[in-house]
Amino acid sequence: MQEKMLWGALSILRVIWCLAPQKGYLHPDEFFQSPEVIAGDILDLEINRPWEFHSAFPCRTVLIPLMTSGTAFWIINFLQRLGFEMAFNYSYLLLVLPRLIITLLSFLLDYTVHQVAPVWACNPWKALVLLAMSPVTLVFYTRTFGNAVEGVLFALLLLLIKPGNSNPESNSTNSKDHHFIGLVLTVGFFNRPTFLCFALAPLIYWAAQRGSRGSCASHTMLILTLMKTVPSVVLLSGLFVLADTIYYTGHWPLSVTGRESFIKQLMKNTILTPINFLHYNMNPENLAQHGVHPRITHIAVNGFMLFGLCHLFAVSSAFKMLRTLIWSKCNPDKSHYERPPQQASLLLMFYFVPLMSLSFFKHQEPRFLIPLIVPLVLLVSNYNSAMKTKCVIVLFNVTGALFFGCLHQAGLIPSLIHIQQTVQPKFTSSNMSCHHTVLFTHTYMPPLYLLNLKKGQTSVDIIDLAGCNKDLMCQKLRGLQEELSLRNTQVLGRKYHLRAVFPGSITTVIKSCGLAYKDEVLFTPHLSMEDPPKMCDLLSGNLESHLSLHVIEVDVGTTMG
Repeated sequence: MQEKMLWGALSILRVIWCLAPQKGYLHPDEFFQSPEVIAGDILDLEINRPWEFHSAFPCRTVLIPLMTSGTAFWIINFLQRLGFEMAFNYSYLLLVLPRLIITLLSFLLDYTVHQVAPVWACNPWKALVLLAMSPVTLVFYTRTFGNAVEGVLFALLLLLIKPGNSNPESNSTNSKDHHFIGLVLTVGFFNRPTFLCFALAPLIYWAAQRGSRGSCASHTMLILTLMKTVPSVVLLSGLFVLADTIYYTGHWPLSVTGRESFIKQLMKNTILTPINFLHYNMNPENLAQHGVHPRITHIAVNGFMLFGLCHLFAVSSAFKMLRTLIWSKCNPDKSHYERPPQQASLLLMFYFVPLMSLSFFKHQEPRFLIPLIVPLVLLVSNYNSAMKTKCVIVLFNVTGALFFGCLHQAGLIPSLIHIQQTVQPKFTSSNMSCHHTVLFTHTYMPPLYLLNLKKGQTSVDIIDLAGCNKDLMCQKLRGLQEELSLRNTQVLGRKYHLRAVFPGSITTVIKSCGLAYKDEVLFTPHLSMEDPPKMCDLLSGNLESHLSLHVIEVDVGTTMG
């Protein structure tokens, strides 16, 4: 009963924290692979379209973002048409509604754990508590990541291949399993082609279980079982290809007239986003632009960063299983080590096969591993942990949730909402005579759709300098100050403003640029791991300034001495 109540409370917390909203900014992809793009298409907002969605070489399907963020924006668009305009002068709904869609989908993980735990000989409510209290669930599965969708699909796949579904006596249900599995595989592959890494072990297990119902369990039976998913895979793949082709080219794959052959027209006009994704990521030069990591990063760093002691338990269990297997091979007549249960061995495979497969790619980020939380909590739920171990797990989860959800780049989203309210007042007649230039530096890429600016507007310019060096930053700021000062003297009836947004860790660098400013707003807390504050600065007594994001209005037309 206590575990049920705890899971219920943590589930409510998941929803409430999504609506709060969480201020932490995990990675640009949480915005730029879904809501940033779709907001421009549905709400006609000013956006910064990422390279993956450029029609020249599209690497992302549009159907998944349309089904998630698109659902939220269609609701907003519908309410706007009903006349609720005042509700959308602010960015809250633009931020929260897409996240709420993902948060609701995340409860499919809970459903899967509850359904499959008994057949995997696991403690269902303990597994559910481990799932609900994890910072991965509370933070990553309440954000608009493609990895979160991938995790939901992986959970559904585990639900479809659970041992009970392979019972020969339940043929009426099993006759449709391969269709649903094919659908999940297709959606997962078009969402992120890396889904095949997660699906490999469950698929082989499912095919082996289904094939073993015949007179002989052979490679041929396994392949024939897998082939049953092909019709649904082909059908749904055609739908994805058709949607992507229309979206990126503006016409049907076979709408081009001429004397070209059928095959040439098909090859020329068809958009295959997963193939483009794989082609791009197979190029080492492309991966180097996003960061290259040692191949052990996932197992040695990212697993611990996301899952803490649970990952350590999984690694320890894997080593014990390998030790047992090696001992039994070398000493077949002795049984010094007890063999692990079959269920535990399979869960270890579902956890480590994807992890090791992803480790072959040199670009390794923690979020790539978040789909592994379901097999992990099932595996760990059978451990009888001491009270000290439980306290360490709780402390890790609380720390991780607060760091990712409340501290990491946490000033950027509130600063965008503040800037939106500044450049778009409720009564916009005075705003027509103002022009705002906002410069971001040493922050994550700002999602422009949160500023709620219509396409084609000319009153706001956003400049992102990313992590540029001091000289370039000062040169740009001084240049903008001089340019806007000149415009203020030459253009009558229009006032030009300049604002700079930067973390407190580079305040001394900004001051060295020699700029005068008349207004400063701090958004606390804000921690940039790319530009962390020095320990001596934190101990100097000015803690708030160094752990804040600063928004200053530069005094256009004035410089200090």
